[in-house]
Amino acid sequence: MSAQTISEKILSAKSERVAHAGDVVVCDVDLVLGTDASAPMAIAYFERMGGARVHDSSRVMFALDHYSPPSSPATRGFHEQVRAFAGKHGVRVYDVGEGISHQIAVERGMARPGMLVVGADSHTVTCGAVNAFATGVGSSDLAAAMLTGQLWLRVPQTIRVVLVGKRPPGVAAKDVALAMISNLGADGAEYHALEFTGTDVRDFSMDDRLVLSNLAVEAGAKAAVWQSDEILDAHFARLGVEPGRPAFADDGAHYARELVIDLASLAPTVALPHSPVNVVDIARVPETPIHMVFIGTCTGGRVADYHEALAVLERGGGKLANGVQLVVTPASKDVERELATDGTLAKLTRMGATITTPGCGACCGTSGVIPGDGMNVLSTANRNFRARMGNATASIYLASPAACAAAALTGRITDPRSVA
Repeated sequence: MSAQTISEKILSAKSERVAHAGDVVVCDVDLVLGTDASAPMAIAYFERMGGARVHDSSRVMFALDHYSPPSSPATRGFHEQVRAFAGKHGVRVYDVGEGISHQIAVERGMARPGMLVVGADSHTVTCGAVNAFATGVGSSDLAAAMLTGQLWLRVPQTIRVVLVGKRPPGVAAKDVALAMISNLGADGAEYHALEFTGTDVRDFSMDDRLVLSNLAVEAGAKAAVWQSDEILDAHFARLGVEPGRPAFADDGAHYARELVIDLASLAPTVALPHSPVNVVDIARVPETPIHMVFIGTCTGGRVADYHEALAVLERGGGKLANGVQLVVTPASKDVERELATDGTLAKLTRMGATITTPGCGACCGTSGVIPGDGMNVLSTANRNFRARMGNATASIYLASPAACAAAALTGRITDPRSVA
């Protein structure tokens, strides 16, 4: 067998044939993730396909995360439809406030090394941080996977992302991820898998890895897979979960290209409206007023993100600038509990933050706080397309939790390293 990348290894195992980039394979799916934004349509497809039962309900999970809480009678109806289907077929449902589908899959140990994970949410790629081939699919594919336990895929070519050098103080994982997708371009990784490696990958925590895998889809990536190492082993040890069978790339595996990221050369960055790849160093951004700061969702709503933000807020005195609304939306109930236990939520509340229900929140404009007309928003989220947060007249900027915290203090885009 010729040398293979991690993605080729996983898809070979799941299709029980030797697979290389370009091959079309039918694979056994290990985990199917649905949301309240995608599962209703998938359920309709499932029924139109004549589905009488879910192939393996233990491999399917729904999360009510996009409309959390529901914002209309229609979205409440979506929830009832999902609950009814799940009850009939024995599928797990993580209800309103439990969190985002792929965040739950990682923090509960459902997504594990060597797995094939599919979800009708493009940011399912986040699960690639645990050495899984994780990808977003359409609702009809989700229905097929629920019905048959399988899915066909074209094996993607792989781009090798090499991380070298030490991150300077103040440079967050979000800055690295924005630099990566800016370098690749909006479609530079279209239907490719990214594979992270390099001499300094061990300097990236589990949370850091989730951020980079998550943002990969903004460059068109089909999957974004990290190698298995002691960081990943420690993640599963904390969960008390056996990690499964990790996949490793072979020496001599073929890569479509190699992207080397010199971490030492990076600085805090901002993605300007209206594209996540429109990235500049924060020091080059003209003085820009900010009216709303959003810290949360699946790119910036984990415990480490809030600790990063809180450190800046406390260093700057903890007083929000006049006219700035700080919105906090944890990625999951588990994150919210930990933040409540360690006092972070209480501190943010005393500073004037609006704490909303765990889930996607304001990120996609379907729940939570909607920006007002003409507002500038600085967000830890992954997308800043026009109308992304529910108001087409708002301008959305993307940055790290630290940079968001700095803007909450000053009322403008600010280099977090300058906050005394």
